[in-house]
Amino acid sequence: MVDHDPGPPAELALHFAALPEQRAEVRDLFWYDWGPVFYRGRLGGTARLLGIASDPGPTERIVGRTLVGDAGQRVQGFLTKLGLTHSYVLVNAFPWAVHPSRGREARKLLADPDQLAWRNHLLDLVTGPPLRAVVAFGQNAQAALDLWDRRPVDVPVFRLPHPSDHDTADLLHEWGSQLPAVRAAVGPDPDGDDTGPGYGSTEFTESDYARIPPADLPFGLPAWVGDDAWGRLASPPHHNSVDRPGTDPDHTLVWQAPVGPAAGP
Repeated sequence: MVDHDPGPPAELALHFAALPEQRAEVRDLFWYDWGPVFYRGRLGGTARLLGIASDPGPTERIVGRTLVGDAGQRVQGFLTKLGLTHSYVLVNAFPWAVHPSRGREARKLLADPDQLAWRNHLLDLVTGPPLRAVVAFGQNAQAALDLWDRRPVDVPVFRLPHPSDHDTADLLHEWGSQLPAVRAAVGPDPDGDDTGPGYGSTEFTESDYARIPPADLPFGLPAWVGDDAWGRLASPPHHNSVDRPGTDPDHTLVWQAPVGPAAGP
């Protein structure tokens, strides 16, 4: 992998290291022992689109970047439809993975003073004058966005369902109906194309996904990381290469590699 993410600049690295710990009494809302995952994309204030999601999952933990699994490849497909190839930054409402059944309970912690101050400063650090749109994927992301006290008031906000929302028809409708307005707000990168088709009405197709660019990923990962098309096309299909086994979901991850051509050179 020649093209890769070199990691955060010094100011961001120091801020990531200063993440306040969650209070001990609420850590059971998260897969806390796996630690935080912070970002994907451009960190130097050059992004024209800021995407906020909910929290990282198993694939994100392995890779150390957010939105790289099935949900992330759907988001990358959305960015591709916008014509964005590089001028975006993606962060989380929570840097720790939330137990799905505890998401509503965890949401109130977004307003914890220490967590709020840290997250808002992060949003300040990763955005700058080029910003043209903010997209908040899911309710936790939207709640975090509402708590951002220095959000640029002249930058349009788009509230979309989370890419893993179980109501696929509603997800596709919302993503598809808001796509033209996001395109108009952001505009494509010089090497991007925002004139392609939108979304269907019943299910995601393979053309709605896009692989995670190597420039968003750390050096040294297998070539197939960030593209789970091989799993989606398998029989039976699976949508992520990393899973939490039911026997020990808090402390064990299972990472599956493709066999054959999908594995690359």
